[in-house]
Amino acid sequence: MIKRMHVSINCTDLVKSLDFYRSFFGVEPSKIKDNYAKFELEEPALHFSLNVRAFEKEGVLNHLGFQVNGTEEVLAMGERLRQSGLLLIDEMNTTCCYAIQDKVWVYDPDGNAWEIFYTKEDSEFESAGDAKDLSLCCAPPSAPVAIEFGSFKREV
Repeated sequence: MIKRMHVSINCTDLVKSLDFYRSFFGVEPSKIKDNYAKFELEEPALHFSLNVRAFEKEGVLNHLGFQVNGTEEVLAMGERLRQSGLLLIDEMNTTCCYAIQDKVWVYDPDGNAWEIFYTKEDSEFESAGDAKDLSLCCAPPSAPVAIEFGSFKREV
């Protein structure tokens, strides 16, 4: 069901980061924008993205996730997560990271965001919201929701 592991990191200099990751992965990125780039590797199966953001407060890790093969798989994973008490946020038909996607989000006990997503098509826009608000894209939307799992309880 899972197509690729997804890792999204923040960077401050996209040009320097692209030079590094081109050499590191040995391939060209599949998408480059002014403030975003994406590599889609086959072996290992990895969807790796760079987001230009200052990260003194938030750190270099943006979020983690899994790319799947279709909306049905997003919905199935979402239902499984909902049944286990983990599902936090549904985002269907959203524009994010220059793509139209269906996705669901969860947070782990330490606050790391995980998404399960399917990319429906490319978009010329970074997000569906105000392009100046970087919090709208490539990070889970904030929602005041309490989630519990076993002895774990987190207010987000």
